Amino acid sequence: MKVAIILHEGTERAESLGRAVHALLYAQEVHEAGGQVQVVLDGAGTLWVARFADPEFPYAALYRQVRDAGLIAGVCDYCAGAFGVTSQVQASGLPLVKEYQGHPSLVGLIREGYQVVVL
Repeated sequence: MKVAIILHEGTERAESLGRAVHALLYAQEVHEAGGQVQVVLDGAGTLWVARFADPEFPYAALYRQVRDAGLIAGVCDYCAGAFGVTSQVQASGLPLVKEYQGHPSLVGLIREGYQVVVL
């Protein structure tokens, strides 16, 4: 199984934390089941980079597990700029992706056989 999880959810709404954490949990579950998984932070989801990396964040350990397993494919280059977090992304070591007009390529993921889940 191949699953791409695109996190578009920002940080401002009550349900935002649930979607962000579930993106990590779903990635970890697919990985543990032997599947291939990629997490892409796109749109307002780029704002999570700093929150995930904050050691005081309640789910920082989960984020580190997912990141260290290589499951985070990248962060949208265009959106990181639009939301003013490019320097935070660069400091995190996560790659900025820009395959289609500065954004990650949805078609590329589908052509590679990924089932796409957008949160």
